Amino acid sequence: MKAGCGQLELCGLEVKCIIGDLPEERLCEQVLVLNVILSLDLSPVLASDALQDTVDYVELSETIREALKTKKFRMIESAAACAAQVCLLHTRVDAVTVRVEKAGAIPGLRVAAVTVERKKGEA
Repeated sequence: MKAGCGQLELCGLEVKCIIGDLPEERLCEQVLVLNVILSLDLSPVLASDALQDTVDYVELSETIREALKTKKFRMIESAAACAAQVCLLHTRVDAVTVRVEKAGAIPGLRVAAVTVERKKGEA
C-alpha cells in the first residue's frame, strides 16, 4: 500500500428502492443496507484538514441513494454494482467495495447479502 492510501467507510447506509424478482416486490420500495469502503489517497486531507481534499460522504451518500431509487432492480448484485459505479465516478476514489444487505427475503433468514469490489479502470 502506497503512503497516504487509506479507506473511508460508509457503514449502514439505508436506501429505499424497488428491489426483488417477485411480482409483489416490484410494487413497493424496500430498504437495502449498504456498507461502502472507498480506497483513496488520504494525503491531501491529512495535510489540509479540508473537505475539498477528500470525498464528501454526505454528498456521495445522497448520490448513491438517488441512483438506486431511480432504477428498479431485480437482484441485489445489480444494486451493488450500481452503487460501486457511482462511487468510482468520484475523482479521488481508486477502488470501492460495496456490500448490500436485504432483509426479509426468506422467512428465518436475517439478510441476504452480496459484496462487489471494483477498481477504477476495470470493466
